[in-house]
Amino acid sequence: MSGEFSTTARRLGLYSAGCVVVLLVAYAVTLAVGFMSLQSPSDPIGDPMFTILEILIILLMPAMVALMVAIHAWAPAHARTLSLTAVVFMGLLAGVTCSVHFVILTMSRQAAFAGQPWLPLFLSFEWPSVVYALDILGWDVFFPVAMLFAAPVFGGSRLADGIRWLMIVSGVLALAGLSGVVAGDMQLRNIGIVGYLGVFLIVACLLVVLFRRSRPYSG
Repeated sequence: MSGEFSTTARRLGLYSAGCVVVLLVAYAVTLAVGFMSLQSPSDPIGDPMFTILEILIILLMPAMVALMVAIHAWAPAHARTLSLTAVVFMGLLAGVTCSVHFVILTMSRQAAFAGQPWLPLFLSFEWPSVVYALDILGWDVFFPVAMLFAAPVFGGSRLADGIRWLMIVSGVLALAGLSGVVAGDMQLRNIGIVGYLGVFLIVACLLVVLFRRSRPYSG
């Protein structure tokens, strides 16, 4: 743990990790309800579940960036270059994701866009489309890179070792989601969802425990 891990950093870590857990659980439940409402697995999730998912993902982004900043503050001196790199890539994820989902929420239902033949190519989550490609860039590239740079920060205890290996698993699974683009089969992208939704949820839970156990530097 860094000698610069302050009370403020500890509090930020606890609150942001807790927010990530709550929002990921809410997202997972909403996603499950949305999938169960579909007549066919190939159908897109409709409202109100789609709108709820969009709002939750936008709310999640500041919490994930704050969590990575807290990890950077916690990181030992020899690993802080890696943790700072992770912060940068998490920020890139947040910027891309918030932009994509805010545009979807505010623009895709405007009368000027409705019925346009080119709309699905830009503002739909049906492959191929521009926003879908940007979403993949964020979650299957920027997210796993952030995880893989953050993972080496942790070590020295069973809890920290567990976080490190789960971050690696989360990152590798998220990267594997790119196979959907290569194969042209977006069902393969579900591999990535396991990484950044399922495994990362466990990581966030363990980070709550880690920050709770960590004592801030009082020098």
